[in-house]
Amino acid sequence: MIKRLARCVREYKWAAILSPLCMTGEVAMELLIPLVMADLYDLGIQAQDMKVVAGRSALLVACAVSSLVFGCLSAYFATQAGTGFAKNLRQDMYYNVQRFSFSNIDRFSTASIVTRLTSDVANLQNTFQMVIRMAIRCVMMFAIALVMAVRISPELTGIFLRAIPVLVIALACLVPMVFKIFDRVFKTYDRLNNTVQENIHAIRVVKSFVREDKEVEKFTQISSQIYKDFSKAEKIMALNDPIMRLCIYGCMLGISWVGAHLVVASGNNAQLGLTTGQLSSMFTYSSQIMYSLMNVSMVFVMITMSRAPLRRCYEILAEEPDLTDPKEAVTEVADGSIDFENVSFRYSDGAPHRALKEVDLHIPAGATVGILGGTGSGKTTLVQLIPRLYDVTEGTLKVGGVDVRDYSLEALRDQVAMVLQKNTLFSGTIKENLRWGKADATDQELIHACELACAHEFIQSFPDGYDTHIEQGGTNVSGGQRQRLCIARALLKKPKILILDDSTSAVDTRTDARIGQAFREEIPGTTKLIIAQRVSSVQDADMILVLDKGQVVASGTHEELLATSTIYREVYESQKKGGTD
Repeated sequence: MIKRLARCVREYKWAAILSPLCMTGEVAMELLIPLVMADLYDLGIQAQDMKVVAGRSALLVACAVSSLVFGCLSAYFATQAGTGFAKNLRQDMYYNVQRFSFSNIDRFSTASIVTRLTSDVANLQNTFQMVIRMAIRCVMMFAIALVMAVRISPELTGIFLRAIPVLVIALACLVPMVFKIFDRVFKTYDRLNNTVQENIHAIRVVKSFVREDKEVEKFTQISSQIYKDFSKAEKIMALNDPIMRLCIYGCMLGISWVGAHLVVASGNNAQLGLTTGQLSSMFTYSSQIMYSLMNVSMVFVMITMSRAPLRRCYEILAEEPDLTDPKEAVTEVADGSIDFENVSFRYSDGAPHRALKEVDLHIPAGATVGILGGTGSGKTTLVQLIPRLYDVTEGTLKVGGVDVRDYSLEALRDQVAMVLQKNTLFSGTIKENLRWGKADATDQELIHACELACAHEFIQSFPDGYDTHIEQGGTNVSGGQRQRLCIARALLKKPKILILDDSTSAVDTRTDARIGQAFREEIPGTTKLIIAQRVSSVQDADMILVLDKGQVVASGTHEELLATSTIYREVYESQKKGGTD
């Protein structure tokens, strides 16, 4: 897991290497200062030798300035490496998400993916920067200060060495207790983001039903749960600080007591025991050793907090797309013919029911096919198999006489234009949205596609015409206008197969009829599959399919189905009586 994420450092590896190297230089300069201070006191001040005082003072300044320079460089390189690592990690995760099939995306909620790309990556960035700076500093400080302390007085060094097992045991007890809490916290973050996303996306529904207070209450409950979990984890980790300080101050007292006796016994003679300057150096080194251990505990806390984000980001990177190109992929779609050969489908291996059952169909190229059926009958599932948004569970589905699993995904989907039930527009101008269908489309091509989709008239009524800005999600145009823009966008692809998944439900019957007539006259070679709730939208189709519980229960022309299909006749009669026909 760590090895996989480490690849995200890439071009910033030198910054990641130079940061700890510079930190080593900073630590080395800091640890020279107590030695120089001891000489300054013992050889200069005590002996009243001003040359030694001047020399050691200059050396102190040089060490301090060098430490500052190394520290600044280490911070610079650590920041560069950390932000670069986060950028690459976020890019790799986002790239992999773009490769996901619908079934891959179904395993992660939208809110969870957003959380992983934002706050989880930010947590890992902070941890990475702390590891290459703080962790290296703590290890180097501890190791070098320990060597210096042993060199001065092994007897005094033994005092604070006895405190190390106490600190290790304390960390070993505290850290596992917070692992589970942080795992739970980040899952709760997903719920929080999901709540916010749903609320903002459906704010019009929330306000129309006067549910603002309920939504605030829901948000408050989840936010309070995060607060409680974080507070509990922080309270547990807060126990580390008093234990650490108890050990530090205990060691100071021990060193003061034993060190004072050694100084008195030796008569301030280094050869006989310990000098005053050396004792002051021991105080400094012992403080550096104990505080480096305290900082190690802080690093452990950060690593503990980042364990859950590490796993969650790795899950995105490690997720392999269910749908991939075959080794020798077919790159040309011959025509728009579609063949379902005993096709069955279920959304997951553990699903109790099949969404489609033993579908056998032959749709010739250029045909217009209407699809009717009740909610949950499998209409959308049927058409989603054609551009291979999902793979069939059983049987074979062919487009242009070739199994869809033998095509390159790009080649297949480039020839299958699909207007989904949920019409999505992106922030930008109308032109920019339309050119999703064809990036280099000319203005004349845009106008022609919009004329076929009956969108040209209302676009011309806007002050800025095709340069009109569309808000995110298309909130500044009506539902019918949004549908027609999405149809025009699909037509620009000039596909061999056009799928309209209930994509004219928000337009009036007159406009619906005009769109249908334009399709028949202007794109006769394109196979058209039209899912609709209104019989009038599909009654002129070459073939109409009636689905029920995942099965094609009837097929034929409008007149044939009126004579043979009870379901179709009931739908037709009910709509005719309702005046929608």
